[in-house]
Amino acid sequence: MMDIGSGEVLGLAVVALLVLGPDKLPKFASDAARFVRQFREMANKAKDEVRAELGPELQDISLADLNPRTLVRKHILDDLDLDGDGIADRPARGNGAAAIPPAPVDGVPPPYDADAT
Repeated sequence: MMDIGSGEVLGLAVVALLVLGPDKLPKFASDAARFVRQFREMANKAKDEVRAELGPELQDISLADLNPRTLVRKHILDDLDLDGDGIADRPARGNGAAAIPPAPVDGVPPPYDADAT
């Protein structure tokens, strides 16, 4: 989440000590910790309420699943390899009519004119 190194934390502690002073710093630190704890509790309660309202069929959904990159990877790219042979089953490029034959209606295929294509 936050990429803060130990040197940056030490620098922030020194600045806080200079700005707040040694007598106010412990109270400020405990207040900040209490605020973070309360914020986490509120976020967890809100997440639980949303999951309860969505119903049992969407209980296992997470925020990471709603990321557009994850959504595309999960629902489009993973479904391309249907044979399991490692080769993606993608339609041929170019003329779509030549790559995908027309579907038969009532078991009878539509007429095909080789000269028309």
